[in-house]
Formats: sequence, C-alpha cells, structure tokens
Amino acid sequence: MPPVFRKIICTVSILFATVLISDPPTAGQTGQPEVPWAEAERNVYPPGAIGRDYAPVFVPNGTTLPYRISEGVKVFHLTAKPVRHEIAPGLVVKTWAYNGSVPGPVIELVEGDRVRIYVTNKLPAPTTVHWHGVLLPSGMDGVTGLTQPPIKPGETFLYDFIFPHHGTFMYHPHFDSMTQEAMGLTGMIVVHPRDAGTARPERDFSLMLHEWKIVPGTSTPYTLEMVDFNVLTINGKAFPGTHPLVAQIGDRVRIRIGNLSAMSHHPIHLHGYAFKVVETDGGQIPESAQWPETTVLVPVGSVRVVEFLADNPGDWLMHCHMTHHMMNQMGHGLPNMIGVDTAGLDERIRRLLPEYMPMGKAGMGEMAGMRMRLPENAIPMLGMPGQFGYIDMGGMTSVLKVRQTVSGYEDPGWYEFPEGSVSRPAETEDLERDGISTE
Repeated sequence: MPPVFRKIICTVSILFATVLISDPPTAGQTGQPEVPWAEAERNVYPPGAIGRDYAPVFVPNGTTLPYRISEGVKVFHLTAKPVRHEIAPGLVVKTWAYNGSVPGPVIELVEGDRVRIYVTNKLPAPTTVHWHGVLLPSGMDGVTGLTQPPIKPGETFLYDFIFPHHGTFMYHPHFDSMTQEAMGLTGMIVVHPRDAGTARPERDFSLMLHEWKIVPGTSTPYTLEMVDFNVLTINGKAFPGTHPLVAQIGDRVRIRIGNLSAMSHHPIHLHGYAFKVVETDGGQIPESAQWPETTVLVPVGSVRVVEFLADNPGDWLMHCHMTHHMMNQMGHGLPNMIGVDTAGLDERIRRLLPEYMPMGKAGMGEMAGMRMRLPENAIPMLGMPGQFGYIDMGGMTSVLKVRQTVSGYEDPGWYEFPEGSVSRPAETEDLERDGISTE
C-alpha cells in the first residue's frame, strides 16, 4: 500500500476513536431541537404578578380564575358542573360550565409560571381538560385514553406543568368533546410576556365565540346539531346582552378572540377601524407579515389576536359577518314570506288566533322589537332601542365604544354626536343643489 494511503487511513482511525471515547453529545450539539418546556423547567421564575409583570385582561360578561401561591407555584381550581345560564333576557339554558361561568373563567398567567390546576368533576359523565395550544409534557395534555385516564364523576385530578411561552390559548374537555364543548365547557388562557415593557396595551380584551342550537320552548342545548345553529354568543351572551368594549382615544387596544364553536368559522368585522392580526394560538406573527384588515376570520379551534390604535371616537358595531349569526331563534326554520301578498288572509286567521302576526313579508327587520307570543324560554330578533330607533341585531354582536375620556370599563352610554355629523333625510334643496332626481 502506498505510504500516502496508509497515512490517510491512520488519520481517519484516530478521529473515529476520538469520537467514540468522547462525552455523549447534547441535544444542541446534535442539532436536535430542545422540547419547548425544557428550558422553562431549568429556569425557575417567581410567580408573575399584576402590575410588575402584566396588566390584566378585561373579560366582558366574564371572570378571571383566582389562584393562590403555594411553594412558588400558582394553584388554580376548576370545577365542571351543570348550571343554569342566561344567554339574553328571556333565554336561560341548562348547560355545563367551569366554576359556574359560560365560558369558563380566563386563566391568566405570565410565561415561565409553574401551575398546579386541580379539576373536580361534578358532571354526570367523565371528563378531562385539554390545554389547547399550550406546549407541555404529553402526560398533561388531557386526552382521555391517550395521555390520561378519564376524570370520573366525583373525582379530582391534578395537572402540574409550566407555561413556557406567552400567547393566547384555550381549554376544553377531550372526553365526548362533541357533547361537552357544545354544552358550554370552554375557556380562554392568556399568558403574558414576562418582560412586556412598553408593549402592554391600555385595553386588553378576551372574547370567546360559541354557537348553540336551542329549540324554542326548550332549555337544553341540542348537542347533535351540525348545521342550523340558532343562538350565537360572545362570552356566553347574545346581543343585547353583550357588554360593550370601552376604550379611550389614544389607547392601544388588543382583542383576543377564541373560537370553540362546534362547526362554524366566524369572520369578525369591526366598524370604524382597521386593525392588524398580530398573534394566533401558535404564536406571534412577525411585524413584516402583518397587514391591515377590517375583518378577521377566526376558524374553529383557533385564536386570533388583533390590535389597533383607538383614534376614531364613536359607537362602532363589532359582529360576525355571517348574516344569520347576527340574529336569534326567530330567524330559523321559517317559510320565505318576502313579497307574499297576505291581504285578506291575515284578518281571517285573526278570527281564530287574535294575536296572529304575519312573519317577514319584507324581511326580518320589521319583526325586531315587536311584542308577540312566543314559546317559553325563547328569544326573537331581540335587539334593543338605540338613540335613533331600534337596533335590529342579535347573536354574535357587540359594540366598541371609544370616547375622549372614560373611567374603567363601565358602559359610557350612547355617543354624543357632534352637530351636523349624523346622516339625515335628504331635503328638496339638497336634491336640487346636486341635481338628484328620485323619480
């Protein structure tokens, strides 16, 4: 063998032996990614605190889950049980809830917080809790049969893990999800950055979207429905039961929107503003990838977080742009009466049914606010009186109220419009001035 070949073989052998006797490589040395929660487990952080580490979110019509500190760990307790819940005046449902709240209370934390969450089951069926979007050890993921046994009625289970990342997430059962989520067992999780600095918004809202099928005259949601949902809610309330989103001119506003509806995606549209989608339940969106929108599509099982500067005072509608999602039970299961001439028929029917009222000859807006006999525990196109007439809205609808000066989150009432700034009936001189003919 030529000397040069012997030299090459010797060098390779020495290098191979060096590798064999050296210390085993670490995950970083091999290029393998570290599991998301590993670094958080190595670095022990003090429990995040309001003021020092974050400003709390506001939950319209909802609550935030209280906690206590034990050995440097935040301890929470969720109890799943049947409750009665008012969706809107005139509609009370028998549903299931965490801690008596529909949706469940927001779990609010700071990244790096270690938690122990106790879950007590007072339902008539087994359950679990899945921490939707949270990156954690598999044994804490809450999937019946796959990662844990079911929590039987009367049992209490313990979940113990660290939240390694900030963001907006959700929680819900993973036992008979079709039934238990449809019955109202859902909730939001907000994890703040540990060093938020100047990035904290002045207004930070948490909203959970939900859809229900509640047959008029009944009080238990029909959990087998797949298409025709007739009650749509934001934080468990249908308009006008939804509390407004209140902001002051100059505020940076963040709205966190979670969707655990059964089947529907929801395009949430905000009047008067353009915003940017800055975050999903998968994490923050780089600024270079953000663009302005006035409507954000929130898919089933997803979170979208939007931000904008409150610089346009007024009362601004915020609603799902699925048109049937802005109405209640009276918009479903009715014959199409648009354009039908019922002259003479109405009088004859009233001889038998004195309170009879023809439905929707020119659409459903004409029915809003009308008093009529309904099945018990049912709501029509409920709406509410506004300062210019009746607001014929319902369902997945709320109002953003932006004012020069506000205190807290209390409803400031209707907007006081500057003189001459409200649309009005056109007068003859207007038409003549601009050459408009209405013939």
